[in-house]
This record gives sequence, structure tokens and C-alpha cells, in this order.
Amino acid sequence: MGDGKRLICDSAQVEERGRGVRFTIERHGEALPAFLIRYQGNVYAYVNRCAHVGIELDWSEGEFFDFSGLYLICSTHGATYLPKSGGCVRGPCGGRGGLARIAVEESDGKIFLISEQ
Repeated sequence: MGDGKRLICDSAQVEERGRGVRFTIERHGEALPAFLIRYQGNVYAYVNRCAHVGIELDWSEGEFFDFSGLYLICSTHGATYLPKSGGCVRGPCGGRGGLARIAVEESDGKIFLISEQ
């Protein structure tokens, strides 16, 4: 697209507190795994890298929520994050730090990446 936006997926692919959509961004010349989820009607995107140890969060492709559907969780060691902010609330990160947020926009039934920087 000529307006600096990049299509990630159709809005219908991202269900409330359900399976997330994985995609890739480029930051500082490095390709990074990323993901998109829907929580309380809004879409949120983050770099798919745990704040405690730089590993991907999902326990099965696209599965980022815990069993309650209220938190994002690292499948490897249980670091738990708030879906709205990416802030760490419990686990090995000790409530410090969080997930790196990515700017996205939902419009006309589609979800777009705003910026990769």
C-alpha cells in the first residue's frame, strides 16, 4: 500500500480471546516474529518474544492466551502478560518489563501494520 500500511489479515481471522495471527516485521534490519490478538473488542500486536527470555510465547501456533482467556502467557516458563498493554504481571519477569508493542489499525474489515519501526 502506498500509505505506509501493510495488510496483516482480515478482521474475521482474529477472534475474541482466541487464536492469534502470526506475522513478521522488520526492525533495525532484523526480521522478527510478531503476533496479533483480539481482546475486549480491540486488536493488539506484539513482537513474539518473551520479556524474560527471548523465546516465542505461543505453545501451539497462534495460541497465546492462558486457559482463562484473560492473559497472554509464555508457554516455556509461564511469564504472564496483560493483553491490552503487554505488561508482565507475574512469573519469571517478576512484574517488570513486558512485550514490545506494534502499531496496528483495524479498518474496513482488515487489520494493517502501521509501522515496522
